[in-house]
Amino acid sequence: MAGLSLSDLNLDYNGIYVLFLTIVAFLIPVVLVFPPVPPQTSDALLQTHSKAGVRRSKSNLRDQSSPAHLPRDGRPPTVQSLVIYPVKSCRGIELERSRVLPAGLEFDRVFMFAQLKSPFPVAVDATDAEKDVHRWEFVTQRQFPRLATVKVDLWLPDEVKQRKQSLEPTREAFLILRFPWRDLGWRGVLQVLGAKLTRGRAAQPEKEILLPVDFPSRQEIEGKGYTYEDVRIWKETMNALNMEKELPNELRLYLGVSNKLGLFRVDPAQLREVYRCAPNKTEAGCQPVTGFQDAYPLHIINLPSLQDFSSQVPKDEDLQELDVLRFRPNIILSGAKAYDEETWKQVRFKPGDSGLHNDARFHVSCRTVRCKMPNVDQVDGVRHPVEPDKSLRALRAVDEGAPLNGCLGMQLTPLFEANAAAEDHTSWIGVGMAVEVEKRGKHVYIKQ
Repeated sequence: MAGLSLSDLNLDYNGIYVLFLTIVAFLIPVVLVFPPVPPQTSDALLQTHSKAGVRRSKSNLRDQSSPAHLPRDGRPPTVQSLVIYPVKSCRGIELERSRVLPAGLEFDRVFMFAQLKSPFPVAVDATDAEKDVHRWEFVTQRQFPRLATVKVDLWLPDEVKQRKQSLEPTREAFLILRFPWRDLGWRGVLQVLGAKLTRGRAAQPEKEILLPVDFPSRQEIEGKGYTYEDVRIWKETMNALNMEKELPNELRLYLGVSNKLGLFRVDPAQLREVYRCAPNKTEAGCQPVTGFQDAYPLHIINLPSLQDFSSQVPKDEDLQELDVLRFRPNIILSGAKAYDEETWKQVRFKPGDSGLHNDARFHVSCRTVRCKMPNVDQVDGVRHPVEPDKSLRALRAVDEGAPLNGCLGMQLTPLFEANAAAEDHTSWIGVGMAVEVEKRGKHVYIKQ
């Protein structure tokens, strides 16, 4: 260091500091415009598609606990919100309007996860063949509550975007499943950095799965290696298309599934026929059917009923609010008396303030008998150890057909005109539609 003074050293340090700031100032805008992360699938879809659904900031459920949803003299109940769940037990998509099909709302529960299970327990005298039998069984938040945190985006083709870009028109819709995932080591650090640069400081890295919404052709099934297999839903077994090849192993690890994980797509030609409390074929205008729903095509819930029940549920630091989405409804109503919907047998939804120009008719088939799934918080996927299951059983065991279970909400079956052609078995429902009760009566749940 001979010949260098202290002032020379300070000058060198100052020069290095200025150089460092210059480089950082240059890199920041470059990184913001061209972040050092691989593009997401949704980035490409933005060019040709638009994401369906209501933005969270515009949600019609932001004030679900408000007294404004209580009955008002002279005003009929109305549709407050619509929700579909394209992948059973994953996060839903709130809509302003939806097409109603015989199997329920369009795009609702067309996919479902299942795990491959071996028979247990096995009889002592069981044969080797019986011991080797495996079967697919559906999985939900009941077993794997983290399913609540798997986000689902529905991307629909946008003709305006395609025309502006002079692109070949496409009518294909897609689902993108997103779940939190961070790799180990330096890759995980880069993933965290990339998420925050592209989606904000609070963002966490996610892994995406792209799924086509349309049912694949025979050639696509063979080319992709998909297989038809039987899968069990409660006590029913249906044949559906297993698309497990589309699933990364990271999803199984994230959910905590130890068995083989499958992804099933309902075959529109092999829907489950619905009986029990549903209307018969003549009354419904067609044979009632459903896809991967638990039992009936649609589920409706009335906000004043939820508010009344919620007021009686003990709250603690882990349960501050009983969000309606815990109950997985398709149609959420405002303005009906608490539990009045349990006396409805047939309802007509009229245009009201929806902007639609058609009526939609439904058979109110039975009460919704509840399991422990509402215990799962739909934001963080954490299951409460007690509530609201305990309160449901104590306060809402109101159906003589299910005396040991709590009930909240009603199951619906769409009604169509008699003798109508199959292509006419459709209607529309939208937020703001008014509810007209056409028939009332008593409900008794019929077990499966």
